[in-house]
Amino acid sequence: MLTLTIDPPLRTALTAAQWRRLRTGVGRMVKAAGRREGARRELEVSLWLTGDREIQALNRGYRGKNKPTDVLAFAQREGEGGALHPEILGDLIISVPTARRQAKRGLGAELLFLASHGLCHLLGYDHQDDAQEAEMNARMRRLLAEGRRRGRIRPA
Repeated sequence: MLTLTIDPPLRTALTAAQWRRLRTGVGRMVKAAGRREGARRELEVSLWLTGDREIQALNRGYRGKNKPTDVLAFAQREGEGGALHPEILGDLIISVPTARRQAKRGLGAELLFLASHGLCHLLGYDHQDDAQEAEMNARMRRLLAEGRRRGRIRPA
């Protein structure tokens, strides 16, 4: 299940049809991840699309980096009590202005890419070394492919 929150000033960044495609694509990726894990319940992810000021404050508070970033992931499975509700993956926060600045194939495509990156972090992937990065990138490719397709959702 996907809960999507878009800060009001950013709602004009994409057309209504593009927002629907993003919601559908991210929702498909979350469902595909759950099917790959064999989850007994639907996985839950919250996605907040916000601005640079808000994500910079979070980045400073949680990571000690006083600058905006493109995506932050707060995994609920980590730490004490993480196993209590394994279906709750956590929260993704994406800065739309940062995504817009780095987008090469359009803002919608960049937001979907960043959501797949953050989703991989919620699933426990990281990129501290080349091997981890290769594994995470492979999972991102599978999730993105499933997010873009139509039809029955397959494990990814």
